[in-house]
Amino acid sequence: MINTAVHRTVIKKINAASVVEMEDLLAAEEPMELRLLMGPPDDRTQKSLSVTMRTPGNDAELAMGFLFTEGIIQSADDVVDIRHISDDENIIVATLSEGVTPDTQQMERHFYTTSSCGVCGKSSIDAVKVVRNKLFQSHHFTVPAATLYSLPDQLAQIQEVFESTGGLHASALFDLSGNNLIVREDVGRHNALDKVIGAMLNEARVPLQDHILLLSGRASFELIQKAAMAGIRLVAAVGAPSSLAVQLAKDQEITLVGFLRGERFNIYSGEQRIVF
Repeated sequence: MINTAVHRTVIKKINAASVVEMEDLLAAEEPMELRLLMGPPDDRTQKSLSVTMRTPGNDAELAMGFLFTEGIIQSADDVVDIRHISDDENIIVATLSEGVTPDTQQMERHFYTTSSCGVCGKSSIDAVKVVRNKLFQSHHFTVPAATLYSLPDQLAQIQEVFESTGGLHASALFDLSGNNLIVREDVGRHNALDKVIGAMLNEARVPLQDHILLLSGRASFELIQKAAMAGIRLVAAVGAPSSLAVQLAKDQEITLVGFLRGERFNIYSGEQRIVF
């Protein structure tokens, strides 16, 4: 079976004493266009919604997660089908249910995103604050610090493509006991999270209040926004959070942990959910 997430190339490896030609593995990065098919049965229209640079694989999950976390759909029931067009694996079409009419002005701001930025091209910070403050209420639980300590090592063991290429971000979902439920990788950190949320949405498991989200890198605003849309109440990142990510986490009563490495981390919001 061909792994579409990995590309092979020939490189020259240089050190002070030698030049060696060898094969290397690269994380794949290709554009994916997401189109919507919508409208009444006798007057269906197709609209290009977004182009994102992503790692091929789990494209239907990526599309579903993106539609949900960006507020285009309200549930998995709003989509009756997601599939690639027959002659292009980089174009995927989501067919909306009858009666689902997304806000066309909101849709216009999604035309292009890059693999590194999930909010590029959006006109203002206010435009991306689509978090459902009223839908998912504050949820209380506690998690031992020791449970968080174990998560990065688990992620390192299950990041298959990263192990081969060193070039991918990952998002992983754990239960409150620290058991891994799902992990997705992508060149775009926001794509990896959309794949996770899309997969859980397909299984009717959203909202995800009783779960821990682990991010392999930094915690940016758009990742906290997407986590909030899915009802996630504890986000841990191996890297640093941004100031806007911390602000949004506090606004949404999300526990946000950064610099989770070894047996140490920083708590930026929601400390009441972590026990020592």
